[in-house]
Amino acid sequence: MAAPDTSDLKRRMEGALESFRKELTGLRTGRASSSLLEPVMVEAYGNRVHLKEVGTVSVPEPRLITVQVWDRGMTKAVEKAIRDSGLGLNPQAEGQVIRVPLPDLTQERRAELAKVAHKYAEQTRVAIRNIRRDGMDGLKKAEKASEITQDELKTQSDKVQALTDQHIKLVDDTLAQKEKDIMQV
Repeated sequence: MAAPDTSDLKRRMEGALESFRKELTGLRTGRASSSLLEPVMVEAYGNRVHLKEVGTVSVPEPRLITVQVWDRGMTKAVEKAIRDSGLGLNPQAEGQVIRVPLPDLTQERRAELAKVAHKYAEQTRVAIRNIRRDGMDGLKKAEKASEITQDELKTQSDKVQALTDQHIKLVDDTLAQKEKDIMQV
């Protein structure tokens, strides 16, 4: 077994960070975003499908999302899926168009969203630390098998730690920006 490749560790850490950023886009900040409805699943034709598979989501105004449902028969199912999504939204159907006005966020709701963002951040930090642990374990095994020297172990360990620190800082910076967006009145 060769020593773990830092580019592989970096790729995995980047993946964790990207996943974190995607989760944050689903948190509502008061401005309408089509990504807000991405996690919504609709009962359609006997299956559960993503909302974007049954209609077009658009943002015509800063506080309004519209969904143009392709099949008129799906309008009620889409409206129900948005209402039951747990996002605190109240959709209104007008023919095949569903209007989803974004209510004002209360300070209490903003605090809840900030807590959720912190939870996502901590999960991402744990994922990054687990990737670091995998890398360090691989280095120790390689050193034990005499594939790398102790000096190489130290050098590579320092690289892995620097990579970890860099990605943890990116998580913290991203969280701080999202928290600022959420708390902005």
